[in-house]
Amino acid sequence: MKKRSRPVPATQRLDQMLSKLKNHDFRITPQRLAVLKVLAASEGHPSVERIYERVRAQFPTTSIATIYKTVTLLKRENEVLEISFPDGSNRYDGNKPYPHPHLICTRCKKIIDPDLKSLEDLAKEAAKETGFQIHSHRIDFFGLCSDCR
Repeated sequence: MKKRSRPVPATQRLDQMLSKLKNHDFRITPQRLAVLKVLAASEGHPSVERIYERVRAQFPTTSIATIYKTVTLLKRENEVLEISFPDGSNRYDGNKPYPHPHLICTRCKKIIDPDLKSLEDLAKEAAKETGFQIHSHRIDFFGLCSDCR
């Protein structure tokens, strides 16, 4: 499993996403660019609905289908990380589109990215103990955030 670095600044992250889409000959419409900007700058793991609200503020005629199509494309290109939940209230991380742990509040649904230095050691230990070649992981911690306690 590759070691990942800290998230990059939003402008640099946006440039990375744009470059990847352009290299694969995907059109960059103003609405698609607006979605990329929301995801590149967001540290709050927005839902499709939240992205839609933000994009519609700039482009009132944008459909939610456009948001879903863009998010699906970004997922396919590994440029966004989907955090899925059983109730279908998926959230997206375009700022850090690689596997990393999350703290998830079960009351307000806030998602925080803790900086856990020992996670790489945990992955190595799991691989060594089981013989797995680990390509990806998902570690989520559920509880109450400080605001909800």
